[in-house]
Amino acid sequence: MTDAILTLNAGSSSIKFALFAREEAIPRQPELVGQIDGIGAIGGRRAHLKAHNANGRTLDDSDVLLEGPAEAQHKAALNFLLDWVHQHEAGWRISGVGHRVVHGAQKFSQPIVLDSDIVDALRGFIPLAPLHQPHNLAGIDAMTSALPGIPQVACFDTAFHCSQPEVAQLFALPRAITAQGVRRYGFHGLSYEYIAEVLPQHLDADRATGRVIVAHLGNGASMCAMKNLRSQATTMGFTAVDGLMMGTRSGNIDPGVLLYLMDYQQMDAQALTRLLYKESGLLGVSGISQDMRILLDSATPEAREAVALFCYRIVREIGSLAAALGGLDALIFTGGIGEHGAPVRERVCAQLGWLGLRLNSAQNAANASKISTADSQIDVCVIPTNEEWMIARHTAKLVA
Repeated sequence: MTDAILTLNAGSSSIKFALFAREEAIPRQPELVGQIDGIGAIGGRRAHLKAHNANGRTLDDSDVLLEGPAEAQHKAALNFLLDWVHQHEAGWRISGVGHRVVHGAQKFSQPIVLDSDIVDALRGFIPLAPLHQPHNLAGIDAMTSALPGIPQVACFDTAFHCSQPEVAQLFALPRAITAQGVRRYGFHGLSYEYIAEVLPQHLDADRATGRVIVAHLGNGASMCAMKNLRSQATTMGFTAVDGLMMGTRSGNIDPGVLLYLMDYQQMDAQALTRLLYKESGLLGVSGISQDMRILLDSATPEAREAVALFCYRIVREIGSLAAALGGLDALIFTGGIGEHGAPVRERVCAQLGWLGLRLNSAQNAANASKISTADSQIDVCVIPTNEEWMIARHTAKLVA
């Protein structure tokens, strides 16, 4: 039997997993990788499991019947997943489990080995991330029951942004409120941490450690301004609904709109949560889909407007983050849309000529790693992210 690290990213509607060989240097390519999508549908339905091995061979591409309320479906999906991993691990022995945990608040700025006291502390952060933290904790609870005695590590999505200056984390609210932890935390930290890790392999030293903006664009989208490979500012704030327009999330919105909806549309907190997290963004504007690929292929004016607004918001935020950095040396695209959405990258870069950015259209269309021209004042790169590897590496180090 060979030791392995299992990574788990348990979200509200999906569970992503990967199994890495536990070696002195954790390989970036996992032995097994996959996810279960479609968890939590009302009344239950068939979720979908898709997984492949290190060689890219599909190991499973099938439906999983999950019934009952969302909480029961989530627990059933985790149990099914663990059974599936045991059936396919082929000689691998799980010696550590690493979890993506959305919120570490101000208490946890580094990955940490879990014990009952720390898990209790993480439960106390549920009000800070009510749509994400409970599912992360459900994954921890499931692994505690299924793998007793196996050490588990929490890797926090907020941790990377703890390096930001205090002024970048504050809201202009009374101190009695901000003292309760109401501040800008930022998210997608594991993705940004990975980009910071590999950026010197893509840019010369001065550029890599200079003024860099990373655009993590996917169903969830945010951007991070870095200097010396450390977070200086980010678009997400107290919650993961702030900042950029996303697949189904509104992004930045005038708080007065929410007051209007409460006063004149009689919307309560539950209705507003559903609106901001599930019914807005690309889906809400287009009325068609949250999937950028579908919208780019659509000829409807609503789809075109949704794409245009998505790109416009990115450009606006790049201007803001560049101001926070005092200029810009490099722009990095990552995430599902960032890595594969050439038309989105082209539309964004076309509006950044004032920064001296010049896009190589052929390289961009080919999803090359460097997509700026030789005479561009801004280096533009496409770098695939690897959050699972970051989790596995932290886990292996801490359980050693």
